[in-house]
Amino acid sequence: MKLEFDLGNPSFTLLHGAGLAGLYMTLQQLRKAIPAEKCPGRLDWQLSRRRVTLNWQGNDLEVLDWLLKSSFQLDDGIISLKGLDSKTMDIQPRLIAHQGILGTFLQHNSTHKSTGTVSKSFVLEEDKPEIVVTYKSLTSYVYQDFASDLCDKNGRLLDKPISVAGWLNPGAVVRHIAFPADTSFEEPPEQALLLLFAPVACYYYILRSKLRDKRAQYALVVPEVTDLEVYASYRQQPKLRSAGYKDFFASGLGDAGLRFLTYQTTVKTAETYNIQRCQVLTLGTVAWSTQQKTRTDLYVVEAKAEICEKYQVCRDNFSDGVVAGKDGGFVASSFARELIADNLAKSKPWYSGLSDKVNSNELFERLTYEKKGLCAMIQKAETETEKLEKLFVEAFHEAIYFLRGKINTQVKKKGGSPEFQKELRNSLFNREAVRIRSELVRARSADKFREFIVRFFSRAGRVPKLKENWTELMQMTMGRGDWKLTRDLALLALASYNGKGVKDSGEDENQVEQEVEEEDEVFDIGL
Repeated sequence: MKLEFDLGNPSFTLLHGAGLAGLYMTLQQLRKAIPAEKCPGRLDWQLSRRRVTLNWQGNDLEVLDWLLKSSFQLDDGIISLKGLDSKTMDIQPRLIAHQGILGTFLQHNSTHKSTGTVSKSFVLEEDKPEIVVTYKSLTSYVYQDFASDLCDKNGRLLDKPISVAGWLNPGAVVRHIAFPADTSFEEPPEQALLLLFAPVACYYYILRSKLRDKRAQYALVVPEVTDLEVYASYRQQPKLRSAGYKDFFASGLGDAGLRFLTYQTTVKTAETYNIQRCQVLTLGTVAWSTQQKTRTDLYVVEAKAEICEKYQVCRDNFSDGVVAGKDGGFVASSFARELIADNLAKSKPWYSGLSDKVNSNELFERLTYEKKGLCAMIQKAETETEKLEKLFVEAFHEAIYFLRGKINTQVKKKGGSPEFQKELRNSLFNREAVRIRSELVRARSADKFREFIVRFFSRAGRVPKLKENWTELMQMTMGRGDWKLTRDLALLALASYNGKGVKDSGEDENQVEQEVEEEDEVFDIGL
């Protein structure tokens, strides 16, 4: 029997390519560990950058059963992949692969047998509480015994397509549950063999999303493999094999895809290992098909230089952290990074959609917790468009500063103890922020948004940045551009305001308050 697999096969999807890479990596490791004379049926193989060829004699079932049992093993209840040489890896990346495979490919309980759950504790950050990782301990899983599904009763490789379950090709499910024989997904047996090895080359992230269904707990990353040898060298590099548990958390699909493509430094993965693109998907149960796991979302993420560089700035300013919880420590992911990375993955402005996605006081408060990082992203303006956006945010910040100045002035006129004034001032500041955000949310047309902008800057009164850059800023707000993006910028400015404004441009705060007192405009703060 001779089987040839080539990356150039026009029927291959990205998952088939990943499967071929997984087979390549597995055969590499088997060659190191097992002498050729000990392989059944004189099994031999040839490996090149784009092709894998298998040759053997004798019974197909015997050879394939040996290959799969040698490739997919267990070590103390944890999935052990020969292609990754898992038994020599640190426990943390082994657990991520184990949990990731069970959370994506092998979600259904029928695909594996377990003796129950086991817990392990790790210290991920110095002086931080331990995190407890609970996982299923397995006794077997379907990859190990799938050879019989590829062969007929005489032990020969089938010569007709076979039905492919969702665990073999995630998301490729029966289209009509009442007619499974007619609507199931099929593959030639040799390509089904390839799909078995896809988990070796794929990547897994634990999701900590604030926007997605909590049932979508894992992201599956399927790389676009263009060179088998190069991808194998990437997947087997020491730094990746020893990565810590914290390195495998992502806030969303965009975050997972871009994190994979920029694992070491900006665009380095894409350039050095020629991984230009990947698919990222989640699986879960949907209301109209509760009998099976389906794809609940899928992104195709490309490693464009500009996007990867912006994402690196995002990663630098919005990092994960270990925090204390009721049952020990847990990894808290950045909400801002989820929003930004999803936009970058879709080649949109990094702040796009804030007004629609940050649609509750709770989410807005989460966003304001990360205002320091938001300000850093705003300051990283390089193109002319980005510089104009930065200018708009600065003008918005100044307007907020003057509004706060008016509140402060009227609180002082109210009198009372310093503690009373402080409490009242903070309450009114917060009320004003809620009012601005509410008005932004209600501005659901270009005209309504322009009305908001006029009213907002009018209430602020004197805004030097607006006066100095009147033409440019009015074009953004009153022109024929994308008013929704400008509305998103306004919400970004509100969330990133750090209590500073005109002071940063050399203005004296006492002078500002004096000018506020001299204004004739009535400013209603509810006193």
